[in-house]
Formats: sequence, C-alpha cells, structure tokens
Amino acid sequence: MARASALLAALWRNSLREFGAGRGFSADVAVQVKALRKRTGAPFRDVKIALQECGWDAEAAVSALRKKGVGGGVSEKAVAGGVVSEKAVVGGVVSEKAIRVGNEGLLAVASGDGVTALVEINSETDFVARNGMFRHLATRVARAALGVQAQKFAPGSAYTIDLSALEAVKIKLEHEKLSGEATVQEAVTEVAAIMGENVQLRRGFLVSSTTGIVSSYLHGSSQPGLARVVGLVSLEPEYGILAGQDSEAQIGAAVAMHVVAAKPLFLSRELVPKAILHRETDAFRTKALMSGKTPKVVEKMVQGRLRKYFEETVLLDQKFVINDAMNVQTVLDDHYKQTGRRVRISNFLRMEVGEGLRQR
Repeated sequence: MARASALLAALWRNSLREFGAGRGFSADVAVQVKALRKRTGAPFRDVKIALQECGWDAEAAVSALRKKGVGGGVSEKAVAGGVVSEKAVVGGVVSEKAIRVGNEGLLAVASGDGVTALVEINSETDFVARNGMFRHLATRVARAALGVQAQKFAPGSAYTIDLSALEAVKIKLEHEKLSGEATVQEAVTEVAAIMGENVQLRRGFLVSSTTGIVSSYLHGSSQPGLARVVGLVSLEPEYGILAGQDSEAQIGAAVAMHVVAAKPLFLSRELVPKAILHRETDAFRTKALMSGKTPKVVEKMVQGRLRKYFEETVLLDQKFVINDAMNVQTVLDDHYKQTGRRVRISNFLRMEVGEGLRQR
C-alpha cells in the first residue's frame, strides 16, 4: 500500500512538472487547474491543453472544452438517428462518440401558459440517463423549448420544434458542474464531454390549447417532469374556456394514460391517411376473397376487419384501458351527460425514449 501511494505521488509530481513546462508552476496555477477540473469534470490532460491553448484564460478554456469535448471528440451534432451527420467530423476525424448509438436517455416535459413542451435527449447508457447532471440538462432544455416557435405539421397531431432554433437558445445552468449560461447546444456538448458518452438532443414537440387544457401522463417517472414514456392530450371545450375543472382534468389524465398504454396511431377515422386506408382495405379484401365467399359476404368481412383495425389504431375508437366496456369516444360522451359540458380531444402525442433508433 505504501509503495502504491509513493508511486501515485511520484506520478502526480511528474504530471505537475509536465503541466508547468513553459510556465512556472505555482499554487495559483494548481488552484486554477483544480477549479477547472471540478467545474468541467474533464480529465487532467484535457484541462491542461485547454488552458495552455487559451493563454490560461479559464472562461476561454471552458468554452474550448465545450466545443471539442473530451479529447476533442465531441461534435456539434454527431449522430441523428444512428447516422453520422456532416457535423460529426471534428478536425477531419469522425468522433468516436459520434458514431456510437445513443438510444437510452430521457423525455422531459415542461408546461407553460396553455402549452406543454416535450423533448427527448439521448445517451448511450441508462447509467448516464440516471445521472443528476443529465437530468438537470433535460429539465432546462424542456423549459427552453416552451419559448421556441413551432411549426404545425399535421392536424390532430402536435407541433414539431425547430431543433436548430432550440439549440441556439441560452439557458441558465445551476448544477455544480454546469454552472453559468450556455446555449442548449453548448450544454449538451458539455455534458457529453463530462460523461464521456454520445449525448444528443433528438427531437422536441409542443402540444397546445388556446381554450382548453393539456394533460400529461409520465410512465416510469422517477422525478417530476422526466420519464421514458410520455402521453400528452389536449382537451378543448365545445364553447367557452375550460377553467381547469377537476372532472376535465381527470379525463385528460386518464386519456393521456390510455395513450401511453394503447399506442394509438390516429386521433379519428377521418385522420387515417387515404393511402394507408386503401392499403389495409386491399389487404383485407385479398385475404377475404381467398375464402371463396360471395362478393356480398366478402364485403362484410372487409368492413368487419376495418372496424377492428380502427379499434386497434384510432384513439377515439379504442377500448378504454381503464374500462374496456366503452371506447374513448364513449368516455367523452358520458362526461357530457353527467356535466352538461362537451369536450373533444383536439390532438395527442405519445413518445418513448429511443423509438425508431437502431439498437446497439
């Protein structure tokens, strides 16, 4: 044990001598190195190089570490959907982190005035996703997303967030290793550098309601606003404004939970794309014709299979997970009978960490 301690001490002294080469080593320098390492979590060698390259300016060194990551290997964008993007090349070399798949991570939810933001930030391992620094980052990015202009891409769905705009937003970080102000992209890159993993802001959405409420359900949430699976539902009144009545809030929360469990693809039958409807109908008819039944019977078989398809994929037609004796539309109808207030689901969103990404 004593020999090991002596060896470690010798290695430390050698590191200090190397670090001090070209610049007289002093207690002040040692304090500066220690402070920067504590602040960034970067290895000794990376701190040394950053300080030397930046003329011993600590703030400039932090910025340099953010931009290039540990060992200069973290790109600005790295991987999107498991594919290396143009910005995944740093100094002419593809980052090792950038080509590693990050299909773990967290979904973060933040709510504002009539709008709820949902963002996904990926990591390579669940270990990093459980880290307090990663969770702090996810929470701050979700809050920042509330102020980003969104673009509507489909009725009955949500609004997609322009990631370039979100990445440029400045956020205030209040973690011991992420203090100060930085853009979202700088903060993501810094966390990747500290954790030594490919950390990416993958996607973000907004669900809004001008006269109603947005309800959420977070599955497997170990901290408010963070989860691996999230369901969002926007409820709108037939007229007037929903003032947050308990009954509507309960319905919204229940339907959001249903969305997580039942995985609907469409809000209503009318919103099923015609191409998909034609494809499914043709497939059902082809299979029914093989039975040798009469055309009239075949058509009944096709309609029956279509009804089953709607029950499986359309939110309003799905059997309610809390009470499968009724479907979701019936839940809304019963609410109207009991309260005299008619509400409708204007849009919904279901997201799960890593869906659509190739597995490691």
